[in-house]
Amino acid sequence: MSEDQKSTISYTPSEQLIPKEQLLEAAFDKNKLVIGVPRELSEDENRVALVPEAVQLLSDRGHQVLVEEYAGSAAHFNNHAYAEAGAVLTSGAKEIYQADIILKIAPPTESEIGMMARGKTLFSSVFLPNNSKKYFVQLSAKKPNALAFEYIQDKSGALPLMKSMSEIIGNTTILIASQLLCSVTHGKGVMLGGFPGIKPTEVVIIGAGTVAEYAARTALGMGASIKIFDDSIFKLRHIQNMLGQRIYTSTLLPNDLHEALIKADVVIAAKYAAQGISPCLISEQTVKKMKPGSVIVDASIDQGGCFETSHLTTHTNPVYQVHEVTHYCVPNIASSVPHTASISLSNILTPMILQIAHEGDVHAMIKRNPGFAKGVYYYNGILTNKHMGHLFGLPSQDLELLISAFSQ
Repeated sequence: MSEDQKSTISYTPSEQLIPKEQLLEAAFDKNKLVIGVPRELSEDENRVALVPEAVQLLSDRGHQVLVEEYAGSAAHFNNHAYAEAGAVLTSGAKEIYQADIILKIAPPTESEIGMMARGKTLFSSVFLPNNSKKYFVQLSAKKPNALAFEYIQDKSGALPLMKSMSEIIGNTTILIASQLLCSVTHGKGVMLGGFPGIKPTEVVIIGAGTVAEYAARTALGMGASIKIFDDSIFKLRHIQNMLGQRIYTSTLLPNDLHEALIKADVVIAAKYAAQGISPCLISEQTVKKMKPGSVIVDASIDQGGCFETSHLTTHTNPVYQVHEVTHYCVPNIASSVPHTASISLSNILTPMILQIAHEGDVHAMIKRNPGFAKGVYYYNGILTNKHMGHLFGLPSQDLELLISAFSQ
């Protein structure tokens, strides 16, 4: 670049605090995008995919962000904040679904799919246990490029969107369990933790991933006694190292797990399944032997749940009892703290959108970023996720072969 070319670049006042290298990158984005953020239709979904600060950054880079009115209200981001950040507010969702990139939290409903223009890019969760073959056939007809939050990876192979939510979920599960355990209706009137002269609360955590780690941190901080079970020695060793102290860990030996469960005050089910469906690990007979007033928080319910007695609940009616054991089985636990969760999601999605613009379009991003490509389950309307194809009886094709075919 010549000195004359450099001198033609001008920056807005809000860009003056951005490092020069990033400004130069922004000035030469290959494409300006139209990004749509709809209002979530589910009463249980309170999060929003982009917060006003992210909209400001995208607008300053020349991208247009369409935000449906009240999309952020449940997360305490009002219309005025979005308008001030440069968003174009729409009175309905139809315009949103004409955008180049659609960012939402829950999978689109059939009515929302009906509003989608052909050939657009959709970011959302997929929530496989709640979907059907008919749903995916309808989505395919719109020829989208669809990416699932559950599958997008970063350079290290981790799942950044899932990890960010898992951190929040892990912490929140213990806070929820604490409230339920204290309750004289749902629990035992017992405070979660440990106090002088009083036996500490016993917490069993099934799984040793991010949800388990952050649940364990919170429980230990409150003074509880914890036991962690997983089928991976590597994960058990890792979580012990991350917690920085010796704790009880065990593989999923049936007798050991059974004994721990019948003595537990709180059980957190946090067993993540890479293929999207959690194994049912705990029988109803074991639940029947648990302490009356004990609490199960099944954080794996969005993948089917770990307990035979688990079934989906909502934020409106989150708990039920089986054999005097309280069950909390809300699938989107992070939505109970929507302001925090929205910021966390937005912090990860925004750099992805900027990178797509820098690469030129989503097709170029998929070709050049293998971790990002892992999130693709529809490419130009063709299913590319073998597990989904097997689960719903749909044909699927290899993504790399499709990219080569469409590139010719």
